[in-house]
Amino acid sequence: MTSQNPGIRESRLFNRDVIHEIQRAAETGIYDIRGFGAKRQLPHFDDLLFLGASVSRYPLEGYRERCDTNVTLGTVNAEKPIEIDIPITIAGMSFGALSVNAKEALGRGASEVGTTTTTGDGGMTSEERRYSTKLVYQYLPSRYGMNPDDLRKADAIEVVIGQGAKPGGGGMLLGQKITDRVADMRTLPAGIDQRSACRHPDWTGPDDLAIKIIELREVTDWRVPIFVKIGATRTYYDTMLAVKAGADVIILDGMQGGTAATQDVFIEHVGIPTLAAVPQAVDALQEMDMHRKIQLVVSGGIRSGADVAKCLALGADAVSIGTAALIALGCNHPRWQQDYEKLGTSAGFYDDYHEGKDPAGISTQDEDLGSRLDPIAGGRRLANYLRVLTLEAQTLARACGKSHVLNLEPEDMVALTIEAAAMARVPLAGTDWIPGKEKKL
Repeated sequence: MTSQNPGIRESRLFNRDVIHEIQRAAETGIYDIRGFGAKRQLPHFDDLLFLGASVSRYPLEGYRERCDTNVTLGTVNAEKPIEIDIPITIAGMSFGALSVNAKEALGRGASEVGTTTTTGDGGMTSEERRYSTKLVYQYLPSRYGMNPDDLRKADAIEVVIGQGAKPGGGGMLLGQKITDRVADMRTLPAGIDQRSACRHPDWTGPDDLAIKIIELREVTDWRVPIFVKIGATRTYYDTMLAVKAGADVIILDGMQGGTAATQDVFIEHVGIPTLAAVPQAVDALQEMDMHRKIQLVVSGGIRSGADVAKCLALGADAVSIGTAALIALGCNHPRWQQDYEKLGTSAGFYDDYHEGKDPAGISTQDEDLGSRLDPIAGGRRLANYLRVLTLEAQTLARACGKSHVLNLEPEDMVALTIEAAAMARVPLAGTDWIPGKEKKL
């Protein structure tokens, strides 16, 4: 909406959104909490392009020549590494933040295409374990729902140090979503707001992390891989320290990653873009001679097969999706438009995951709303989406002449902007210039 008076100009610094937020803060005295991820414009994978094969490179024929997509996670220390059929996994999202039907649907969809799903804060549900053929158990600072028996049932353990949407901060689960079952799993009172800790209570540094990883290996008889998840900030050093502490897999979550609930100021102003973080993690792994030995899984704003392929080309072994998976299940679907309007929003804009009123039945604990999500149909939609991402990534890899998606490399890409070229460390399109990198004479 623009002013009808051509002589009136909106301030760039104090625009209508800023004015509205100042007024809201002045009236309520509380900071804004929401879900979803960063909404500000940030350099992302759209700013990169692939250089398809022609004369100097030969493409692969899609109908006759294979392009494999399988990945093995945890090849160094674990007795039973995880074999996944596609380079895409499902990120940790808790029962509590999500409905039980949503957790079941995620398990069904991931299992159908041969990949992993992850528990999230608050513990493991029986439905999740039943329908997930490959389940990663998150071990978080809160310790909510932490159960050694469930640890032993998992196919991998993910030690969460930070999350891309809120590195250095803890999570929130408001009282209206704390049902008796959620409260029982977390050993906390029902109906009372819960805040997850921002750091683990029993360690203060990487030496303590190394001790904890050994403890977890002993609990699981050294069978399963140990992942360490970091929010993208000081990525080079965090990756290096996590590897030295004994991690089998690094989960790197960029600031475009989503969340069920945290402060808006955190989502928009903490962390670094996923695009900038990946090369830093790869640098650390290469310096330690552990690249492709310790696997790197990248999350934070992955939406398409192009995003997947570009992550892999920058050096990741796989990616992880959260927000996109919820959208595939039916979040923000136009079929619920009237219900979204009653909440003061619209399909495609809904981000109040913390309120427990999700019309799609995904980010809620309301039984009536939750019943709107058929976990079988939801799982099928998720599986379809994962297949499309995989096919798109394969298509791009074949166009670059690669017989495996992990054979993609930075040399296969150029950047459209100076910022993306500097962050991804690939040349600006039409030049051989990588900003910040000196040319060799």
